[in-house]
Amino acid sequence: MIAFLRHLFLEDFWWKLFALVLAILVWLTVTFASQKEARTAPRVFANLPVAVLSGAEDVHNFKVSPSEVEVTVQGDAKTLQNLQDKDIRAMVDLTGVAVAEDLHKPIEISVPAGVTCLRVVPKEVKVIFPPDR
Repeated sequence: MIAFLRHLFLEDFWWKLFALVLAILVWLTVTFASQKEARTAPRVFANLPVAVLSGAEDVHNFKVSPSEVEVTVQGDAKTLQNLQDKDIRAMVDLTGVAVAEDLHKPIEISVPAGVTCLRVVPKEVKVIFPPDR
């Protein structure tokens, strides 16, 4: 039994020690990288207006309901501290859309570099077409 244990631990000892040190370094790297990502705090921006994007030749006065959304973003704490409402844009693309009933379109969010959009409430809006005159 002792010969087996001696063989298990002492044969190729330096290779085993090198592998152990390498495994610890990989573990530490992954641990610190995940902690750095965990330090990014989410921030909520409420009542952001939804802009309607339509073609230049389109003369409809589209409206969307609801006209404001809540956006949750994540990023570096310093970046989020300097982030303002005007830096985040919520848009609905209605280019090429003809009059339709009960049309729902997804909201597209544009954020600066280094910031990630986590959530949009609501995810889509109802498009309201103006009455014909």
